Amino acid sequence: MSNKRKKTPQSYRQRIYRAIPAANELLSSRVQVRETDLQILAPLDVSEVATHLVIQGRNILESYVARQPEFLEALQPLADDPTAPPLAREMLKAGLATGVGPMAAVAGVIAEYVGRGIMELEDCTEVVVENGGDIFIHRQKDCTAAIFAGESPLSYRIGISLPASRMPVGICTSSGTVGHSFSMGKADSVTVVASSTALADAAATGLGNMVRKSGDMNRALELAAEIDGLSGVVIVVDEELGAWGQVELVDIKNKDR
Repeated sequence: MSNKRKKTPQSYRQRIYRAIPAANELLSSRVQVRETDLQILAPLDVSEVATHLVIQGRNILESYVARQPEFLEALQPLADDPTAPPLAREMLKAGLATGVGPMAAVAGVIAEYVGRGIMELEDCTEVVVENGGDIFIHRQKDCTAAIFAGESPLSYRIGISLPASRMPVGICTSSGTVGHSFSMGKADSVTVVASSTALADAAATGLGNMVRKSGDMNRALELAAEIDGLSGVVIVVDEELGAWGQVELVDIKNKDR
């Protein structure tokens, strides 16, 4: 489900970033189904249920792609399709809102689909689903999400505070220097917070495409302010950082992560 490879630090290839404990009191589960590779935090082992949800979500999208092949390859927004299943339609709407193709939202939409499915289980009042850096999170207490920005000196030194009152929430990151997802930009990270994880994912891609140098930050942040549904954006390019919206940045340089 990716179209372009970029230079990727060894730590990302091995997903060492997942070893950084984000919620020690929750149990970690990993689910892999073809390209989908999830790390899930929940009060109990949800591997079996999550695997079923991933397969279900993928089947929904793959069935839609079979009758609408352009959905898979489009790099520009496609028109809304009232006949599309809800997952596909959410991706279409996210693409339209952010100026990208619908597949830019696939990691986010799957993360939220799985997360909300897990939340329906008894005793699963909290859940975190991470899908390649795109995260659906529902916690009952405030928490902090560290920003991974590749080889930038700011990587894992700053984080975004996520109040419990704003959850569930999606927090997604796109990079022009890290990972395998398609990006036309050069930002080390563009992190977006939104109530919809699909929208956050698509916006991270769209805004990331705009940032080819630090001077492009302001233009990207101005555009972010015009996208309905976004709560905040943080952009990192080398040693420079820009932010917009309801984001409280946290200095985590000297804190355990």
